[in-house]
Amino acid sequence: MELRTFTFLDVLQPQLAGFLQTVSQGFLPLDGQASLFVEIGPGIAINALTDVALKRARVVPGMQIVERAYGLLELHADDQAAVRAAAAAILEHAGLRESDRLAPRVLSREIITGVDTQQSAMINRMRHGDMLLGGQTLYTLEVHPAGYAAIAANEAEKRADVALLEVVTFGAVGRLWLGGSEESIRQASEAIDATLASIAGRPNESAK
Repeated sequence: MELRTFTFLDVLQPQLAGFLQTVSQGFLPLDGQASLFVEIGPGIAINALTDVALKRARVVPGMQIVERAYGLLELHADDQAAVRAAAAAILEHAGLRESDRLAPRVLSREIITGVDTQQSAMINRMRHGDMLLGGQTLYTLEVHPAGYAAIAANEAEKRADVALLEVVTFGAVGRLWLGGSEESIRQASEAIDATLASIAGRPNESAK
C-alpha cells in the first residue's frame, strides 16, 4: 500500500466545510469540526482503512472515493482527539508512519489580477463554491498528490478573506481556485506556500 496524502485539518473553515457539503456523498462535515484526508494506492484498499477507522474511533466518513489508481477517504468529528485516533488506527493497520506519505509538490501556481468578466463568467459556470466577480484577482493551484488541495484551501481561508471557488481533492492532481482582492489573494498564497512546505514526507519525484 502506498500512502500518498495524509493530512489532519484541525478546524474546518466555513467555506471549505460548505464546499465539501456540496460534493460529499457520505455524512456532511460541519465548520469547526476536525477532518482527516487520506489518499492511498491501490484505490480499492481504501475500503479496509475506512473499516478500521470507523471501528476504532468515533468519526464519520464524508467521502470515500475509489479512482482507477488511487483511493481517497475523508473523516471528520467534533472531537480532534477522535480524528487523531482514527488516523493512528489507519497507520497501524497499514503498517505505515505519517512520514511515509508523499511530500506535496506544487505543479502550477498562478495569480491573475483584474480578471475580465468574460473569464469570470466561465469560471463561475464550473465552480461548486463562491463566485468570482469581474475585476477581482484569481488564484489557481495544482498540487500532487491531489489530497493536499484540501489543507491548502483550509489554511488559505484561515489567513485571508477569500472566496473558495472550487477545490478538487482526488485524481491524478489536486486543484484549487480562489478569488478576492489582490491583497487577500497574496496573503492566501503565502499561507498555502508555508503550509505545503511544512508537510514532511517521502521525496516526490513522480510529478515532475
